[in-house]
Amino acid sequence: MPGWGIDLLLLWLGAWVLLVPAPCVAASTTIAPGISLVPGAAVAGSQPDGNSIIIDAPEGLVVVDTGRHVEHTRQIIEFATARGRPVRAIINTHWHLDHVGGNVLLRARYPDAQIYASSAIDDALGGFLASYRKQLETVLARPETSAQEAGSLRAEVALIDSGPALRPTRVISRSGSRDIAGRPLEIHLERAAVTAGDVWIFDRKTRVLISGDLVTLPAPFLDTACPERWAQALGRLAAERFEWLVPGHGAPMRAMDLATYRTAFEHLLACSGDRQRPQEECVEGWLNDGARLIPDADRAYSRTLLQYYIGTVLRGDPAKLAKLCEV
Repeated sequence: MPGWGIDLLLLWLGAWVLLVPAPCVAASTTIAPGISLVPGAAVAGSQPDGNSIIIDAPEGLVVVDTGRHVEHTRQIIEFATARGRPVRAIINTHWHLDHVGGNVLLRARYPDAQIYASSAIDDALGGFLASYRKQLETVLARPETSAQEAGSLRAEVALIDSGPALRPTRVISRSGSRDIAGRPLEIHLERAAVTAGDVWIFDRKTRVLISGDLVTLPAPFLDTACPERWAQALGRLAAERFEWLVPGHGAPMRAMDLATYRTAFEHLLACSGDRQRPQEECVEGWLNDGARLIPDADRAYSRTLLQYYIGTVLRGDPAKLAKLCEV
């Protein structure tokens, strides 16, 4: 969903006003000494921004994920300016636009910053995002598309067209410890989980784990995912002895929260895999299993997302799902 693929775009066309302006940007918060969160937003009726994390390093700041909207990315710049420290490195957990879109603005402001990510965005730019761009152009050509919607659609097209600025300068091809801007970080690569290449980060100094979209609320965003491999990746996250986990979307979690999320995720896959069970039973199962993680205000949105994902992904075209699971 955060990449806003073709199928989900069609869902949003039918369910809400398309591509309204970004939600208000929340203030940054401290997760641990030297680690701050610029919260993203994923709400009905608006393009989402993923969470951004800013890590103090000896040589400057390390930013994990950069959001999509200018309002979100500017808050990262304001954070750096207030502290008098440059952004030296960016780590993108995956290629969805709400996690890499801010690369364009940050690279213009900090041209020496190194971009760390998997190479999965290359195939996405030639495939998923290229198809999404065609869908955006189709909607732009419709006479009923309002000026406000058109502005947001063109912003999406511009992000896709900025492809070189979204690509990494340093490709993450395997898991291992790395010194990034003078700070040691444990970098992990998952293949064919949420996307073809997902990066998660563990800072052993503070015991903060940054999961990207391997954990998302109020629902798992399954557009480009291999559900079974995603479930396996959750097990590897759970094996770390972390104090805080910062998800791709949603509030920071403790270990018990991740355990709740894993249970809800596994039950969702099991229910959806049994086509004799009504779809609504699977949706209610997710909402019940994850009840304490899902704010009341997000339950209707979660329900709509799960109804879509069960019908079109988990119970969708088996060949398409099998392709997403290829390593």
